Amino acid sequence: MPTLFAMVTTFCRCRLQTLAVMVLGCGLLFGLGGCSQVGYYAQSINGHFTVLHEAQPVSDLLADPSIDPRLRSRLIEAEQIRSYAVSALGEPDNGSYRSYADLKRPFVVYNVFAAPSLSLKLRESCLLVVGCVEYRGYYSRESAEAYAAELHRDGWETFVAGIPAYSTLGYFDDPLLNTFIYLPRAEVARMIFHELAHQILFARGDTAFNESFAVTVETVGVQRWLAAHPDAAMEYERYDAHRRQFRKLVDSYRKRLEALYAGPETDAEKTAGKEVIFTRMRADYEALKTSLGGYKGFDLWFAADLNNAKIGSFATYNQWVPAFMALLAQVHGDLPKFYAAVKTMSKRPEPERNEALAALDRTYEAATARASLDTPMQAGR
Repeated sequence: MPTLFAMVTTFCRCRLQTLAVMVLGCGLLFGLGGCSQVGYYAQSINGHFTVLHEAQPVSDLLADPSIDPRLRSRLIEAEQIRSYAVSALGEPDNGSYRSYADLKRPFVVYNVFAAPSLSLKLRESCLLVVGCVEYRGYYSRESAEAYAAELHRDGWETFVAGIPAYSTLGYFDDPLLNTFIYLPRAEVARMIFHELAHQILFARGDTAFNESFAVTVETVGVQRWLAAHPDAAMEYERYDAHRRQFRKLVDSYRKRLEALYAGPETDAEKTAGKEVIFTRMRADYEALKTSLGGYKGFDLWFAADLNNAKIGSFATYNQWVPAFMALLAQVHGDLPKFYAAVKTMSKRPEPERNEALAALDRTYEAATARASLDTPMQAGR
């Protein structure tokens, strides 16, 4: 996830006195809103450089005989995953994920998502370098929650999500973090593949395009990595199967909400209908949890209020994944050709790009439908 982090490069390349002048002069140049933006950029710079300050080269850590054995094992595995990302997936060979930082907190940043009461369209924040994105990131949970409370007072539904990893799009050498290094090995691989995918290409101002591309790369990357590391497959398959079931549940209710909000009902009727949908969603989650043997991994997500911001944030990461999967199939799984095709697509105007993605999405749905029809026939042969 790139969020606010690539845009810090503009400021980080300036001298500190330049930033000071900007802060002092922002009221004159931009008005109060501009001052708020500069303050936001300042916390972004400070937060990111704190992360970089804590980072130590993996090679130095592995040379230290006093390092915790568990961390040593994880860093060795992360090095191997990093090499695989380059050799097998064609991802950038640079300094990212070749250092490690222990931040002493569970997440590196906290993203704030916001949506209207009767829409899943997320509120955009327009930032330097990255353009407009459908969230706003903070290094402090308190700052994120304060911003969410401000939006809530203005009538927005909000969701604050802890984020374990992010990408600076290759401007900086992003480190491995304690926020994800101890996850199952394939999950660590997934995160590294995802964040490096953002360094391959980035369409300014198109969150769904960027995140869906990275999710596609991570998905294919993990599938191929597991084929080469079958010892990690059993550990990951259960973990990922539960996540796929969760995504399927959320996506089905996202579609119901979209249909409701697009309908002819009055706002009062839509509000009542939304509550009915959320009640049913909770009931279906309890049924799903039972079918998964009481697995509680998504309880926290359901514990807080269900709202449009939370559901809308889900779509941000997954909207165009089927379309990208269809495009990858068209090039017979050749990742360099896939990257080239997506780069070409990223340069097209967004409406034209979305039209092409929608056509690919329909291709994927048709192929999936055909596969589901063929399966029982093949089984009977």
